[in-house]
Amino acid sequence: MNSKQRATLRSIASNIEPIFQVGKGSLSENQIAGIDEALEKRELVKITVLRSSDLEPVEIMEELCDALGATPVCTIGSKVVIYRRSKNEKIKHIEF
Repeated sequence: MNSKQRATLRSIASNIEPIFQVGKGSLSENQIAGIDEALEKRELVKITVLRSSDLEPVEIMEELCDALGATPVCTIGSKVVIYRRSKNEKIKHIEF
């Protein structure tokens, strides 16, 4: 993914609300499965990392991307944004 594509995804993500929270105990298998389903439906997911989390937002983003085959978009403060192209391609205007 090049910087222009990442910037486009960042701008789209600025208008969406976080749909998951990661807190104490880090990521569970259920959370990973839920995020996997959300990525298939939405392609772009924003996650909030709570202060009680054992890991930093960057570490959570890396762990999720490795587990789900997703692409890291950005971390802003305690928010993490990841992207994975779905079979239905919800975000059509990005060339990959």
